[in-house]
Amino acid sequence: MVFNRDLYLQKLIRADKNDMIKIITGVRRCGKSYLLFNIFYNYLLSQGVQEDHIIGLALDDNHNKLLRNPDKLLEYIDNHIIDDRQMNYVILDEVQLAEDFVGVLLSMAHKRNVQTYVSGSNSKFLSKDVLTEFRGRGWEIRVHPLSFAEYYESVGGDKGEALADYYTYGGLPAVAKMTVPEEKESYLKDLYRTIYLKDIIERYHLHNEEGLEYIFRVLASVMGSAVNPTKIANSFMSAAKIKISANTINKYIEYLKEAFLVEEALRYNIKGRKYIGADSKYYFEDTGIRNAILGFRQVEFSHLMENVLYNELRSRGYTVDVGLVETFEKNGQGKTVRKVLEVDYVVNRGSQRIYIQSAYMLPDKAKANQEQRPLMKIGDNFRKIIISGDYARGMYDYNGIYRIGIFNFLLDISCLDK
Repeated sequence: MVFNRDLYLQKLIRADKNDMIKIITGVRRCGKSYLLFNIFYNYLLSQGVQEDHIIGLALDDNHNKLLRNPDKLLEYIDNHIIDDRQMNYVILDEVQLAEDFVGVLLSMAHKRNVQTYVSGSNSKFLSKDVLTEFRGRGWEIRVHPLSFAEYYESVGGDKGEALADYYTYGGLPAVAKMTVPEEKESYLKDLYRTIYLKDIIERYHLHNEEGLEYIFRVLASVMGSAVNPTKIANSFMSAAKIKISANTINKYIEYLKEAFLVEEALRYNIKGRKYIGADSKYYFEDTGIRNAILGFRQVEFSHLMENVLYNELRSRGYTVDVGLVETFEKNGQGKTVRKVLEVDYVVNRGSQRIYIQSAYMLPDKAKANQEQRPLMKIGDNFRKIIISGDYARGMYDYNGIYRIGIFNFLLDISCLDK
């Protein structure tokens, strides 16, 4: 089973010869190495690039341990650039393992006959301080696990069954190749404990492993709900009798974000046009990882659909916030009361903005009205969409709200541009 990852190959191709350091980021095991060392490598060969003009190194391979020294690494690369008249391609995997990797990459940027592509699983090397040191020479290409369209293109079969599997086991390429559910669960649980959890503990020298695991489980359990660190701290004290501060919880969440395991969706006051800096929502980069954290005991497709939609929108290049709409209405006693309604996603890309509601089921008019209500209260002219968990074809209703089914949305990458 082969995954073409054409979306990311095209991004790599467009970035070629832009004189910047191409930085490929993403959670571990999402396919960055395969993208660089197989898909992109073969593309270069197909374009006539000679094999000895491609210098590839995996710095997480202990055979290359000595090359984590910046001087040794630069010496190795210089010795393998054998032709100053032709373009050479340097591909470095897990570059953050190299000492002074910023200095190494800036040195590479000075070479006119070298295009440099690097990958890393830790966004720490894309912090604001590091980006400042790059002096505008870095070009990030974020790689996500398989989208449902990529997944379904390879597995085929009944769309409903394929989506149920995708909700449950996610889109990591190694998992998608497995056919036995028990093997998928075992792989994901092992990956969570021996790679993701261990990585964070070792990288940040954490001693409170229990606290980190607790934060993992809480975020997985309340996925797509507003998160309050103070309440988490209080519940941890109540459950485990161990004190952990809200500041520590915020720090742990940052570690999960830096490992690309979760993303934060900020709350945005649509009418007030401002962000509310509290109680963000968090979505998992891969639903299979999320379910593994909970031992596959909380697999609720309505919430998983929300997470999958969030990931799909991010992979299509949108920024995604949670919208809040303030409204004042008369109650049963005739008094005016303030209410805050939620819009699942406020998505932006360039000048384009779209408001989107996720509705797993729309069994009747009452449910449809419930989903439409926040959209109707916004009061501007940007597109408003409801994505339902069925096979609905795209169509507008009498309120100007566009409704589309989950399959049409996930399988048609350009559907929001129509």
